Amino acid sequence: MSARIRILVADDHVMVRQGLSQILDSEPNMKVVGQASDGREAVELAAILQPDIVVMDINMPLLDGVQATRQITATRPATGVIILTMYRQDQYVFEAIKAGARAYLLKDADSEELVRAIRAVAAGEALLDPAIAVRMIDEFRRMQSGPVGADGVTPLSERELEILRLVAQGLENEQIAERLGLSEKTIRNRLTVVFEKLHVSNRTQAALYALRKGLASLDDEE
Repeated sequence: MSARIRILVADDHVMVRQGLSQILDSEPNMKVVGQASDGREAVELAAILQPDIVVMDINMPLLDGVQATRQITATRPATGVIILTMYRQDQYVFEAIKAGARAYLLKDADSEELVRAIRAVAAGEALLDPAIAVRMIDEFRRMQSGPVGADGVTPLSERELEILRLVAQGLENEQIAERLGLSEKTIRNRLTVVFEKLHVSNRTQAALYALRKGLASLDDEE
């Protein structure tokens, strides 16, 4: 039996916190270990409870979700933060990802999407709401950037570039492994090296970097 995924739910609305907690506690191998009503409490409880996942609302008192995410990921990089919010504005997405969030879902997502995101992030993956991901990619394409290598990034091998391009297309590790005829463990190991070379902490940041630098394109998809 696999270990339970320990979850902290942070939202300033008590009914939302309780509802999410009931849903997640009913899932196999998931356990809500704490609830926070504001960003400051989320940071404190994350330090005390050491959850695997924090489901974080953005708009909270005392400390907003982006700031709380930044503090949690700075002290506990192993904890995966999932932003769950009603906001579709791009600025929140960019700030949340820069702060270290590994997934970003809208509050109108169904419970199955949230559960899937939690399991994916706990396994080292990263997810974004599809509509938000498209707008993020469009925005990064418009951004001006310096030449590859100007930021001190170590060049990737051909195989690493191939994997990075598939990540940028939104493929998960299992799909990449099947596409390239490699094991899923090999893909995970290769991605760890890619993250280190690009100086990023998760696949979402790696994909956005690749798109911004022109290392990959959505047009690469077959």
